[in-house]
Amino acid sequence: MSSEMNGAESLVRTLLAGGVDVCFTNPGTSEMHFVAALDKVPGMRCVLGLFEGVVTGAADGYYRMLDKPASTLLHLGPGLANGLANLHNAKKASSGIVNIVGEHATYHIAHDAPLTSDIEGVAGPMSHWVKTSPTSGGIAADGALAIEAARQTPGQIATLILPADTAWGPATGIAETAPPTAPPKVSDDAVKAAAEMLRTSSKATLLMGGAALRERCLELAGRISAKTGCGILTEGANTRLERGAGRVQVNRQAAGNLVLVGAREPVAFFAYPDKPSLLMPKEARSTKLADTSDDMEAALTALAIELDAMNTPPAGVAQPRRPEIPTGTITPASIASILGAKIPEGAIVVDESVTTGREFFPETAGAPPHDWINNRGGSIGYGLPVAIGAAVACPDRKVIALEGDGSAMYTIQSLWTMAREGLDITVLVFANGTYNILRGELSNVGVRNPGPRAVNMLSIGNPSIDWVAMAKSMGVEASRAVDCAQLSKSIDAGLKSKGPYLIEVVV
Repeated sequence: MSSEMNGAESLVRTLLAGGVDVCFTNPGTSEMHFVAALDKVPGMRCVLGLFEGVVTGAADGYYRMLDKPASTLLHLGPGLANGLANLHNAKKASSGIVNIVGEHATYHIAHDAPLTSDIEGVAGPMSHWVKTSPTSGGIAADGALAIEAARQTPGQIATLILPADTAWGPATGIAETAPPTAPPKVSDDAVKAAAEMLRTSSKATLLMGGAALRERCLELAGRISAKTGCGILTEGANTRLERGAGRVQVNRQAAGNLVLVGAREPVAFFAYPDKPSLLMPKEARSTKLADTSDDMEAALTALAIELDAMNTPPAGVAQPRRPEIPTGTITPASIASILGAKIPEGAIVVDESVTTGREFFPETAGAPPHDWINNRGGSIGYGLPVAIGAAVACPDRKVIALEGDGSAMYTIQSLWTMAREGLDITVLVFANGTYNILRGELSNVGVRNPGPRAVNMLSIGNPSIDWVAMAKSMGVEASRAVDCAQLSKSIDAGLKSKGPYLIEVVV
């Protein structure tokens, strides 16, 4: 390597050597040397987002589909702070991400310029690994450490802070990244305890999460279910669920004693007066077969062997089924039927439909094999950015984003990136003009007959948002559906399109 290489270039070359070849970016002045290095060094795909929450959410979606980290490029503490909500979601989803965050030159920090902040303090709560690179000569080695942290099982958020003078200062080479280590096998005791619970409980459930929701693990769970009569359930929101015809079908609620496989005992999203926090009967027990850091396929294989279930045909395999296309008014039930009739094989469904989507699972279970992604962290505005990342990761697969109108407004800049990159994403925006989920939450916390000020704070219909005009202004083809016939026709148009297409679904 040339001695003329600077720190930024050594970092870009280290990222590429470590398999990190996509950068979702929203740079500023302190990152200009890194921008120049991205231009100089071939091999990195750079995807611009107009808001940092789009950048971090896209990196989350990319990892969920490939189990491989992308990088982000963010501008100082405020830029990182703008991306924290979707880093929260990514952390809950165990997505590996390498954040590159610019910092003032080391000698400039003492002068407390307007954008000076405690970047390590900002990064800490949403990162597993944080480091400020102190010298240009050491930044390649720090970059390798960041990659290694992000590639752990499960994935981690690694944030590398790059002062401007370490980016422009001299560097002489790149650093090698140690290969990821295999996840550990679970103990024999954990396997035997799980088998005992399944054998002896009158009602027991495999509660699955994380990588346990991939097809091979679900097949093993189906064999165990067929052998023991246990149920198979998932957590309420999943990182990625491989589902559809020919795959073992799972639901999203818990019952009886629980064998935990990459999941925790189910907990309510919020506390409510006089209601329990744990969503399982008081008399129910749980035992942990495998954590998210364990080899879950090996754990389920060991459990199936212990139960003599390896040759038992799996229970709960979804049969091919396409619902009839309904007519008339658009309702959550009719949307579910239309989706079940239309989802193509290999589709990636990114679900932030919130209240509208509660009926979607049963009617889509018999669609051709597809992936379904949920919001693990609960911070809204995740769906459109995650759809970007999924589309970049899997350009040969159709992405369908199911999006509430209130949630979409948090990261609406995503539409511009979809158009700029020509991403194959069909977006359904469910336009009810309100934060409908919060209407229900008022009732859940005991508020009856809310007054006009409370209702007004939960409404986004005054003024109304023209989603078709919004999409077209950012270069995305769009249509509006006010009945089932129009929705069916619009989804056909979106699926036929090879670029982004938005449907405003009036509900």
